Amino acid sequence: MTWHIHGHDWAVNLLRTHAAGGTFRHAYLLAGPEGVGRRTLALRFAMALNCTNPPAPGDYCSDCRDCRQIAAMAHPDLSLLQPEAGHKDILIDQVRELQHTLALSPYTARRRIALLPDYQRATNQASNALLKTLEEPPDKVVLLLTADGVESLLPTIVSRCEVIRLRPASLAATQDYLQTEKGLPLEKARLLAHLSGGRIGAANRLADDPDALSHRQEILETFLSLLSAPLYERFKLAESLSRPYDQARTKAGEVIPAWLTFWRDVFGRASGAELPLVNIDYADQVGRTAAALDLPTARELVTVHEEALEYLNANANVRLLLENLMLRWPQIEPLLQPA
Repeated sequence: MTWHIHGHDWAVNLLRTHAAGGTFRHAYLLAGPEGVGRRTLALRFAMALNCTNPPAPGDYCSDCRDCRQIAAMAHPDLSLLQPEAGHKDILIDQVRELQHTLALSPYTARRRIALLPDYQRATNQASNALLKTLEEPPDKVVLLLTADGVESLLPTIVSRCEVIRLRPASLAATQDYLQTEKGLPLEKARLLAHLSGGRIGAANRLADDPDALSHRQEILETFLSLLSAPLYERFKLAESLSRPYDQARTKAGEVIPAWLTFWRDVFGRASGAELPLVNIDYADQVGRTAAALDLPTARELVTVHEEALEYLNANANVRLLLENLMLRWPQIEPLLQPA
């Protein structure tokens, strides 16, 4: 029996051993970049801990009620802690409510499971409140935290968890997985491997979303066309992305990361580093842009786009943020062939 987790065999073996021997810890921290498979691994572990008909010690059957409900994140003994609607942070009141729930005996399963994804979004007050539970965990409770890195959490949180660091698979292994398991043709598998950077979860999402690649292409080709356009044309896009107001932050959160991947590719080429491109289908445009810029300019373009994402998360004015970025873009000869 397999946990259907690709690229993290050592982590699966560790957690399977803990589930089989009943020697599991009261708290685990699965750390790694978004899309690397943190939540999937946490849910598989929760299933192994509570499966009523395991085919082998430390495994799960997928068919019993507990397995099916945990997989659907609808189990009465599975608590999910994430920001409430309209908030970007996990708040202290949510942690206190979770603590009240965890103090109760399990309803149907052997153990209560608390899943705390992306816990780097917790406020300091919420993190400090969680320490009490980590120091004095209730019986029959296992906490599963995920985060983009251990550096994102309070050291006191990290020190009280079993830390499992997850890293992306190699591009070759990811490409092979997409061909073998998802049935993708070679060129598409290669592209998705590069776009995901070896993060299997991210690659799966791209493979399963028929509109994802076309939407990305639209974003990048609009962007590339504007590098040779006058400023007023760029500002038209900023205005369009800023409307309607309630969608502006979401739209900016889609385009800025795509722009950033391009500038990172450009910086890599300009520096002469032997790094694989993310946007391999735009290798020509990356190379031509890198040839037109000096290294300090390429580095600065990466920096300002990284800072823009931080400002976006800090609720900066979206239109002003986009216009400021566009003012920093260089003026480059047309990069796309006319239609």
